Amino acid sequence: MSTHTTAPAPTRALHPARTTATAARVLRQLTHDPRTIALMLLIPCVMLFLLRYVFDGSPHTFDSIGASLLGIFPLITMFLVTSIATLRERTSGTLERLLALPLGKGDLIAGYALAFGAVAIVQSALATALALWILGLDVTGSPWLLLLVALLDALLGTALGLFVSAFAASEFQAVQFMPAVIFPQLLLCGLFTPRSDMHPALEAISDVLPMSYAVDGMNEVLHHTDMTATFVRDVLIVAGCALLVLALGAATLRRRTA
Repeated sequence: MSTHTTAPAPTRALHPARTTATAARVLRQLTHDPRTIALMLLIPCVMLFLLRYVFDGSPHTFDSIGASLLGIFPLITMFLVTSIATLRERTSGTLERLLALPLGKGDLIAGYALAFGAVAIVQSALATALALWILGLDVTGSPWLLLLVALLDALLGTALGLFVSAFAASEFQAVQFMPAVIFPQLLLCGLFTPRSDMHPALEAISDVLPMSYAVDGMNEVLHHTDMTATFVRDVLIVAGCALLVLALGAATLRRRTA
């Protein structure tokens, strides 16, 4: 009786070594793309700089919205870069080759999140330092809490970018997801008007959007010297949404575009 062996199916368990190897590969690729690095690290700083001098005659306005935008700008930047970068990996066949190895989807998504999360730390630190110590953003709470929310917002943008990349067939389509995913949250997050002043239906929608809690968390740091229970709730919701979206991204990840 003849016997034969078959190649083992790729494991789906999260493996730390494979995750860190994936993250290292993504970071190596980023170091060879200075334009992408500049986009991720400098654009939020440039936008904050412009915003400060748009309201040069009204510093209080910059203080009132600058903290919120300190979280929103990194979220948008990381969403764009991550969605396009992941889609490029899939359309080039890189994901198909990687998933043919003993590399689970969870390892892949976690590796991407780890790599872009490392960039998000640098991005958030630069933007926070610029806003507080150069542009003079006046906040009541600790700068470290401000940095924490900015970092979680950037990680949320990374998670959303990884998720929507599974539904785009081209880089142009990935960019088109921004009006659908980011703009409604931007309008309903309470940046332009308090959420309690919105139509009840819109207020109910804003209550389930993660950007709303990111803005609420920034406002807590803006107005309170100590960490409040509301701040802890907002931070946990943003972090939980990021983890949930990453899990959905792993579940919907495809090897190739159709």
